[in-house]
Amino acid sequence: MGGFTYIDLFAGIGGFHQAADRLGGRCVFASEIDPEAKRAYEANYGIAPHGDIREIDARDIPDHDALFAGFPCQPFSIIGSGRGFGDARGTLFFEIARILEAKRPPMFVLENVKRLSGHDGGRTLGRILDTLEGIGYRTEWKILNALDFGLPQKRERTIIVGFLGGGEGFSFPHGSGPGRLEDVLEPDDGVDARFFASERIARSRAERHSSPYSPGIWHENKSGNVSSYPYSCALRAGASYNYLLVDGKRRLTPREMLRLQGFPDSFEIVCGDSQTRRQAGNAVPVNVIEAVLREALSASPAIGHTEDLSRIA
Repeated sequence: MGGFTYIDLFAGIGGFHQAADRLGGRCVFASEIDPEAKRAYEANYGIAPHGDIREIDARDIPDHDALFAGFPCQPFSIIGSGRGFGDARGTLFFEIARILEAKRPPMFVLENVKRLSGHDGGRTLGRILDTLEGIGYRTEWKILNALDFGLPQKRERTIIVGFLGGGEGFSFPHGSGPGRLEDVLEPDDGVDARFFASERIARSRAERHSSPYSPGIWHENKSGNVSSYPYSCALRAGASYNYLLVDGKRRLTPREMLRLQGFPDSFEIVCGDSQTRRQAGNAVPVNVIEAVLREALSASPAIGHTEDLSRIA
């Protein structure tokens, strides 16, 4: 394809950026409020994200072909308060709408937690779609699971795609199944001792659970029940480090967590362990976004194409 420009809002460490660049995109503006995520973003992409989106004048944002945003999920998540637009972070969606109305890019892709689709009996998502359609965008939405797109992580997310003209031929991708956990994990003998659980914790898990999977990710829920799978449960910004254990013995390393989100090993880790774990837990799954973008770009006549997207690896 001939390339396209995009802006990356609530950018985190650049899951959208990774996916878009694979398809010939060029980032012309990024915004992220967290200083550590901003540091990681700049180190990896050479772009210093602007800060609080609420303080950014839309006139200062360059024109672009596509707007991408994984807007804050805490107001809609099971782990968060679930207050939706009653939470100040929930109102940040309307900052996206403000920029869409001012800049009117041909296309957008938004990402949030699965629970957004059913929050407040569906009224929250309905209000979001009504707002977007009121600006003039034709919208589609679907819940997609990273497990279906080559990543060994069960991570279900609500994806909303919009077109300003066109998009009639768009359909969400189906994926081709999970990736192999073996391709994500480091050999135990190459993992630093600090990632291994204490003997007490490992023994406690082993007394409560025997796994048929090797390798497997053992998951302990809030009730203390232990289960295991040949993939990871959804990473979280805070708790993943403690509730997921590889084979019941050790915690995931930051690099392994990034791999579970589809980030390549070329992604440079410049922050400490706790910050990188948080960043990975907040990130969008790159493979899912790449598959959606491939379909969305093909269905957007306002973005020039000189090459079949299927030929771009």
